[in-house]
Amino acid sequence: MNYRQRIRDLREDADKTQTQIADYLGTSQTMYARYERGANEMPIRYLVALCRYYNVSADYILGFTNTKIVLPEDSPRKEQ
Repeated sequence: MNYRQRIRDLREDADKTQTQIADYLGTSQTMYARYERGANEMPIRYLVALCRYYNVSADYILGFTNTKIVLPEDSPRKEQ
């Protein structure tokens, strides 16, 4: 599974809209939609932010593993 599908699945599983995630990242809904569609590459800082938001590893989002590896407790995480 590619990261575009993974971030969409994570967002939908969390019952969040593209607008809500875009606001969290500090970008527009249009640009976030382009990341999900693959029209633009997502900046690494957004990947890191999404890992913290969904509490999963980058390996999971990037498709290197299908196991949701939860981030350690001491990992900095923003409030949802």
